[in-house]
Amino acid sequence: MNTSHPSNTAAPASREDWHPADIVAALRKAGWSLRRLSVHHNLCPTALSRVTQSPWPKGERLIAEAIGIPPEEIWPDRHAKRLERIARRDQRAAEGLVSRPRRRSANPSPTA
Repeated sequence: MNTSHPSNTAAPASREDWHPADIVAALRKAGWSLRRLSVHHNLCPTALSRVTQSPWPKGERLIAEAIGIPPEEIWPDRHAKRLERIARRDQRAAEGLVSRPRRRSANPSPTA
């Protein structure tokens, strides 16, 4: 039996993202399918199936809530990468390397 993923109650054995089949199995144990969960949240029926292959924070949160564990436990690698990107962005902002673009006025004043 493959024990490479954490169970719903055990602490993760590794910091690798769960295999998509393990995610689907955990959803089934909780009484859901990816399709049914997508429709339940008024999404395209295939929307949440994409979460198993590529990052989508909202979809990850919906799946994690259905399983009953935090998204960081299912996708620890994605979560770590997200935190690293945020930290780099904040560091650049603190160093003044990033500036926000000016917002354009909806009604620009006429020039003389």
